[in-house]
Amino acid sequence: MIDIKDITHSLKNMTSNPGVYRMYDSDNKVIYVGKAKNLKKRVSSYFRAGRHSVRIKRMISLIKKIDITITKSEADAFLFENIQIKKFRPKFNILLRDDKSYPYIYVDTQHSYPRLSFYRGKRKKVGKFFGPYSNVYSVRDALNTLQKLFKVRQCSDSFFSNRSRPCLQYQIERCSAPCVNLIEQANYMSDINMSMKFLDGKNTEVIDMLIKKMEVASNKKKYEDAANYRDQIESLRHTCEQSVVSAEKGDVDIISVFIVSETACIQVFNIRNGVNFGNETFFPEIDETINESTLLSIFIGQYYISKHIPREIIINKITKDKKILEFILSKKKTSKVVITNSVRGIRQKWIELAEKNTLSSINTKILSKKNIFNRFQALQELLEMNEMPKKLECFDVSHTFGEETVASCVSFSIEGPQKKDYRRFNIKCTSIGDDYAAMREALERHFSRLKKSDLSLPDICFIDGGVGQVNIALKVMEDLQISTVQIIGVSKGKARKAGEETIIMDFGKKKINLEKNSLALHLIQQIRDEAHRFAITGHRKRRDKNKFKSPLEEIPGLGPKRKQILLKHFGGLQGLVKAGEDEIKKIPGINKTLAEAIYYRFHNN
Repeated sequence: MIDIKDITHSLKNMTSNPGVYRMYDSDNKVIYVGKAKNLKKRVSSYFRAGRHSVRIKRMISLIKKIDITITKSEADAFLFENIQIKKFRPKFNILLRDDKSYPYIYVDTQHSYPRLSFYRGKRKKVGKFFGPYSNVYSVRDALNTLQKLFKVRQCSDSFFSNRSRPCLQYQIERCSAPCVNLIEQANYMSDINMSMKFLDGKNTEVIDMLIKKMEVASNKKKYEDAANYRDQIESLRHTCEQSVVSAEKGDVDIISVFIVSETACIQVFNIRNGVNFGNETFFPEIDETINESTLLSIFIGQYYISKHIPREIIINKITKDKKILEFILSKKKTSKVVITNSVRGIRQKWIELAEKNTLSSINTKILSKKNIFNRFQALQELLEMNEMPKKLECFDVSHTFGEETVASCVSFSIEGPQKKDYRRFNIKCTSIGDDYAAMREALERHFSRLKKSDLSLPDICFIDGGVGQVNIALKVMEDLQISTVQIIGVSKGKARKAGEETIIMDFGKKKINLEKNSLALHLIQQIRDEAHRFAITGHRKRRDKNKFKSPLEEIPGLGPKRKQILLKHFGGLQGLVKAGEDEIKKIPGINKTLAEAIYYRFHNN
C-alpha cells in the first residue's frame, strides 16, 4: 500500500510489470480500479502536470492511498481488473447495472406431460434449458408464441394435477388440455419435441415434420386434423419470416456502441441458434477521455465476467484489445471465442439493425435531456438565479398512522435523476405521527453527512409540505451553518390536485401558484413525485418486514436458540401464549426474570 504523501518516492521504485492498481480515499474506500501493461508508467501519468479531465482531477484530489497487484500478463490484468470492478464498484469506474442472472425457458423432460416455464437461477435441475434470454420480456414473447403454435401447457404441476375440467387456456386455444386427457400422450410429446426443436432454431425441421403429419392425416381422410397442421405450418412460417435472423447455428452476440453529444449507448442483441432472443440497452456514464473503442473494451470485459459467453461476438467498432478479449473469453468458455467487426451478408444486416436501435436510443436520451434542460432553465428564471442550478434535492416523509416512518431524499441534475445519490432514512427519534420531527431528523442526518464528507450541497432543497416543514428545514440549515442551500416548500393544498401546488419561498413570506403548463412547475412536480414514490416504497418495505416479525423478537435477552427451544416445547407461538408463567420457568435456560418478560409480553393487559 502506497501512501499519497510518499508518492514521489514510491513511484521511482514501482515495478514496470503488468498489473492492477486500486486507488483509495480517506475512508479507505476504493474509488478507482485500473489495469496497466506497465504499472510504473500508468500510475505516474496521474501525477504529471498535464491536461486531465474534470472527473480525473476530482478523483486525483480524493486519492489517499494506492495499492497494486502484479499479474503474469496484460490479459491476466484485464481479467483481474474487471473482477475487482465487480467487487468494489468504484465511483470513478464505468459501471454496468447487470448483476441479475439471465432468464431461461425450462422443460422438465422427466414429467409425463412436460411444461414450458420461465426459469432464472443455477441450471441444476434435470431437464432442458433454452437461452439465455436478454430479458424477461423476450421469454414471455417466446412462451406466448409457443402457446399459439403448439398448445403445450405452461401451468404449474400442482395446478395440472388437480384439474377436473379444462381451464381457460384450452377455451382460447392456447393449450391442448393434457390435464384431462383431451390429447393422447404420444401426440402431446410430439408437440413438446417440436417446441424444443423450434427453441433450438430448427424451424425447417419442424415445418417438414408438420408437412408429413398433414399428408398422413389427409390420406386417412382426417381433414380437420390436416387443416390444423396446415394452420400450424402457416403460423410457424409467418413467425420465422418476422425475424431478420435465420439459418444460423450456435450462439452469436451483436454489440453496437455510439457516443453522440457526450451521451454513450451500447446495445447487445443475443442470437441463439438463428433466433433473436431480444436485446439490452446500456447508458454508461463517461467523460471526454473515453472513445467508442475504449468503451467497447471496458464493456465486453465487464459484461461477460459472469454471463453466458457466445461462440462469436460481432462488434460495430474496432477495439485494440480484441486479441486479449478473445484470449480471456476463450479461456473462460473453454472453447474458442471469436470477436469480429468486418462482416457481410446476414451479419451485416444484424449490425445495421443494432446500430439503428443504438442511435434511436441515443436520440431519445438526448431529447429527454433537452426537455430537462428547458425545465431547469425555466426554474432558474422563476427563482431569478444568476446561474442554472446544478443539483436539486427533495425530501418527503411516509408512514401509516404514524408508524414505520420513512423519509426520502432524491437528487436531480441536468442529466435527470441521480439515483446513486438517493437516500432513505428510517426515522427513530420521533413521536408517532410527528411529521415535523421526522423531517428534522432526516434533514439533520443528510446534511450533517454531506458537510462531514465534504460532498457537494444541493443548490435547491425542495420540501414536500407547507410553511411548518419549510421552517423546520430553515432551522436545520441555520443550526448546521449552511447558507448556500435555497429551501422551497411544495404544498399540495386542500384539494391535493396536481397543477394546483403552492410554491413557498422566502421563509414562507412568498407563495406562488404557477400555471399548469409551466415547465418550472413540471420539474418541481417531477422531483416531488419521485421523492414521494421513493419514500412510500421504503415505508411499505419496512412495514411488510415488521408485519411478519415474531413478537418474541421484542423481548430482550431472548436469543434465537431460546426462541427455538420455547416454540418447540409448546408446539408453536399459540401454545406459548396459552402457557402460564410457571410453565415457562421450567424450560431449560429460561430464568425467572426472562419468564416474567415473556409472560408479560402476551398478557400485559
